[in-house]
Amino acid sequence: MYSRTPRRKVDHPDAASPLNSRRWKIAGTVGLAAVIMGAGLGLASADTSSSADVGTIVCPSVADRLPAVPAAARAEVDRNLQQLQTQIDEANARLVSSQGQGGPNFVDNAILGPLEDKRTAALERIAISIGRQGARPVGLESLATCQLVAGSAAGGGAAAEPPATAAAPAGNGNGNNGNGANTGAGTIVCPSVADRLPAVPAAARAEVDRNLQQLQTQIDEANARLVSSQGQGGPNFVDNAILGPLEDKRTAALERIAISIGRQGARPVGLESLATCQLQG
Repeated sequence: MYSRTPRRKVDHPDAASPLNSRRWKIAGTVGLAAVIMGAGLGLASADTSSSADVGTIVCPSVADRLPAVPAAARAEVDRNLQQLQTQIDEANARLVSSQGQGGPNFVDNAILGPLEDKRTAALERIAISIGRQGARPVGLESLATCQLVAGSAAGGGAAAEPPATAAAPAGNGNGNNGNGANTGAGTIVCPSVADRLPAVPAAARAEVDRNLQQLQTQIDEANARLVSSQGQGGPNFVDNAILGPLEDKRTAALERIAISIGRQGARPVGLESLATCQLQG
């Protein structure tokens, strides 16, 4: 049993703080956790009202706090980034399945405490992996602590965000690049998507998550081509052969997300503004 100072249940991250805008990625957690709760774990009921009652566990994003990841460390870093997401998904699934259990400190001791320990270990593995190839990142352990956010705040997806037209500096595996290749070719980065969505209806979750994964795959493929085609073409090669087609693919995936959510409720507007990516470095 963990003995920890109880964490305060917060109603909403501070939307005015730039740090919190990068640390608290709420809606992406809701969407991906919902798949685990509603499908991957085969829960009997994964309706939005139950999830809203217990709240949502949200954690600081990690990928956008990393330096450029050396190519030799990228696979191991990506595995641990995925593990961090899986840990959050599992914690949110347990939050729902254990509703009503234990005393006032149950969530802190039985869910948030163990989650922090798991995140600390994964963050340490990421730091070690990058450090073997270059400068070891410092301060990642500060990203281990997560919080329970009230259902109304989590469902709104209203955390402060960078402008949609600006490329986000790396990402969190939710339609935003997070695998900065340190090869001299630069890195393609795109605005994040999952944390710009409204609450995703239960009936639309699977389709939305498939398209979020597709957005990430598109970025991974574009970055792989950026490396493999280094030195080819003229000054506009990257724009015409990589960034342009990537924008078209993202536009289609974003439209599918909007349609899927719109079938069950209010269709999100403005997602097309997240289609444009940029070359950094």
